[in-house]
Amino acid sequence: MDPLLVTAGAFTGLVVGATGVGGGALMTPILLLLFGVAPRAAIGTDLWYAAITKLAAARVHHQHGLVDWPIVFRLWAGSLSASLLTVLWMRTQPMSDAHLEWMRATIAIAVCVTAVGMLFSGPLRRWGGRLDSARWFGSWQTPLTVVVGIALGTLVTLTSVGAGALGAVCLLYLYPRRLTPSTLVATDIAHAIPLALIAGLGHLTLSNVDGRLLANLLAGSIPAAFIGARLSARMPHGPLRMLLAIVLFAVGLLLLVDVLS
Repeated sequence: MDPLLVTAGAFTGLVVGATGVGGGALMTPILLLLFGVAPRAAIGTDLWYAAITKLAAARVHHQHGLVDWPIVFRLWAGSLSASLLTVLWMRTQPMSDAHLEWMRATIAIAVCVTAVGMLFSGPLRRWGGRLDSARWFGSWQTPLTVVVGIALGTLVTLTSVGAGALGAVCLLYLYPRRLTPSTLVATDIAHAIPLALIAGLGHLTLSNVDGRLLANLLAGSIPAAFIGARLSARMPHGPLRMLLAIVLFAVGLLLLVDVLS
């Protein structure tokens, strides 16, 4: 076991369990920047890491009845089919060095966009609250949720980023009154698990998963995710997510600078 990898897995697992964020947005840049993992292996391995870690956290959230399953089913209607189609597209596109640099840049941009979305989650919730009071908005919530699922399914399969942080931001906008901080975390995690598994299976068929790396990360993340999930209801989600957004934005910029240098 590599102590540094186990520690990285534990840190990210704690964040995932507590906030639903970090499986891809935090772990993939860590693998790229700190451990020098190749982009394809970082994405493929991280998808399995995120799925298994979130499964550990989701069990705790489900026991407390926090998952809003109708919203989860709407997201799955878009995200799972989009992930399958993206995997099929990836199988037809051989990866050159230029493609790998494009993937690194895409990950960096996705992390930055995710961080900005988290930083402005308050205004988005207020804006969504005003829309939620409009009569027409209720009839648009379901199709808009499916569209969000399609976007997340594509992005997560390509970069492993977005299922947690960006998904949570979108849900804040679409369901500002329906979802409390705790149900938002639980619902976001429940949606991400099969999405990460399907995308991860696709990357496994492309030989993009590093089994040794995954084992080290999970050794730290699984117990940490249990702890984070149990602490979730007692933690101040607003300040914690704001701090995480600032960290993610800094990490995304560092990754983007590294790609451009």
